[in-house]
Amino acid sequence: MAKLYLKFEDRVIREIALTGGVVTIGRQPDNLLQIDNPAVSGHHAKVYWEGTHYVLEDTESFNGTYANNLRIRRAVLKDGDVVLVGKHTIEFREQGIENAPALNRTVDRSIYLQGHLDKTRPLQLDPTVVLDTRKAKEMLAKAAAAASALNGVGQQTLSPAARSAVANVGIGGRRRIGTLTVINGKTNQQHYVLSSKLSVIGKSEMASIRLKRWFAPRTAASIQQGEDGYFIVGAGKNVKIRVNNAKVTAGRKELKAGDVIEVAGITAVFGYEAPDFDGFSLSEW
Repeated sequence: MAKLYLKFEDRVIREIALTGGVVTIGRQPDNLLQIDNPAVSGHHAKVYWEGTHYVLEDTESFNGTYANNLRIRRAVLKDGDVVLVGKHTIEFREQGIENAPALNRTVDRSIYLQGHLDKTRPLQLDPTVVLDTRKAKEMLAKAAAAASALNGVGQQTLSPAARSAVANVGIGGRRRIGTLTVINGKTNQQHYVLSSKLSVIGKSEMASIRLKRWFAPRTAASIQQGEDGYFIVGAGKNVKIRVNNAKVTAGRKELKAGDVIEVAGITAVFGYEAPDFDGFSLSEW
C-alpha cells in the first residue's frame, strides 16, 4: 500500500495510507490532509489513483505545488518523490502499489469521507458574520470615542514605522483586523474580513475574494497581513493596481484605512474592524 508522509523540517508529523481514492491537500479543515500554514491554499492539491499509478495535481493554488523541486500542474508520482506544499514536504512511498487497482474497485473510505465533507465545506477559511444591530452601533460609537481619545497621545514623537504599528493595534493591544468593501465591480460578496495572513483576489476557486467578471484573471493580486500592517501585492506584470488613483509600479504597497483600491475591474475600500469590548469583537456577536 502506498503512503504519504507529511513532514516539517524533516520530522514526520502525519502519515496517510493511499487506498485508491482521492486525498485532498490544503489549509481548509475539510481536506483529508490538512496543512495549517498561511502559505498553503484552502484547497491546494490532490493525490489520486489513475490507471496504473498515483497522480499529484495542483488545484490552482496561489503559491504552487512542487515535485522534486519542479513546479507542476500534474505529475505521476514515483517512489521517493518529494512534494513541496508551502513550507511542508510530503514524501511519497510505494508499498505494494500493485494492490491499488483492486482497492479502487472496493468501497473506498477516503472517497466516502471526502463526499461527506464536501457537503459541509465552508465557503471561506475564516467565515465571519458582520452584525448590524443597535448593540453593534453602540459599540461602534464607543470605539470611535476611544479611538479619538487615543489619537495624538505622543504619536507625533514616534517614527513612521512605530506610528504604523500603533495604527494596526486595537484596544487592549489586540491586532486590528483589516476589511475590504467592494464599491464597484462583480465579486462573490461585497464585504470581506481579512483575518487570514494571505487573501487572494482573482477568479480562481481558491481565491478569498472571488472575481465574477467573465475575463477576470485567475489570480490578480493578494492582500498580505504582516506584523506592521496590510500590503497589496500584484500577481504579475499584466495586472494593474491603483491605490488612491496612484499606480502601484513594483513590490508591495502598504494599505491605510480609507485607501481606495482598483484592480482587475473592481474598486474597493480598505478599512479596519472596530475595536472590541469586553473580549468580544463585532464579528463574534
